[in-house]
Amino acid sequence: MGKRILLVEDEAAIREMVQLALSRAGFDIRAVADAARADREIEQARPDLILLDWMLPGVSGLELARRLRRCDSTRNIPLIMLTAKGEEGDRLSGFEAGADDYVVKPFSVKELVARICAVLKRTTPVGDEHPIEIGGLRLDPVSHRVTGRGETIRTGPTEFRMLHFFMSHPERVFTRGQLLDRIWGRNVYIEERTVDVHIRRLRKALAGHGFDRFVQTVHGTGYRFSRQME
Repeated sequence: MGKRILLVEDEAAIREMVQLALSRAGFDIRAVADAARADREIEQARPDLILLDWMLPGVSGLELARRLRRCDSTRNIPLIMLTAKGEEGDRLSGFEAGADDYVVKPFSVKELVARICAVLKRTTPVGDEHPIEIGGLRLDPVSHRVTGRGETIRTGPTEFRMLHFFMSHPERVFTRGQLLDRIWGRNVYIEERTVDVHIRRLRKALAGHGFDRFVQTVHGTGYRFSRQME
């Protein structure tokens, strides 16, 4: 059985098109039309990835994304937003809400499948990697957990991957473009400003434990992970 995908989309024609395409691609696809049904589906069987329409009846996809990111049991489920809102500000709002990728309607099913595979690849931990600990901050790639001096630090999947990359390359400065290539992968359709959004989310997650100072801005260049105070 392939990876379990939950599609939350209120337009029946799009639901049917995506269901058929993903089934043919080997995914185990479930589809619902609103946030309430999505909650019930997630409770019954945790999906490996959620495709989430922005404009849902009742609770919007944006609000559902925020709620999923606040909940411990759903925080690490990768999210791809599906929406007709293609302006840069809208895309950044989607990433701020916790989306890992953003697909603008109308889209080709081939592109959607490629995006799903890319997100699953970069958000799935590699089983033979060892934990990393720096200055009391510990990241375990296998269990997908971050702790600070023994206390759990909750991050979204993209922020986890970003922190993993930073902790694996301490004291090195990376441009936004380099971070996109190394964390999101090459040939992604994401603006460099998206990196800033996830940096803010990562710092917010680390701030409650005093580790946000490790993620430093190098003005005019990009970012680095450093144990040295700025």
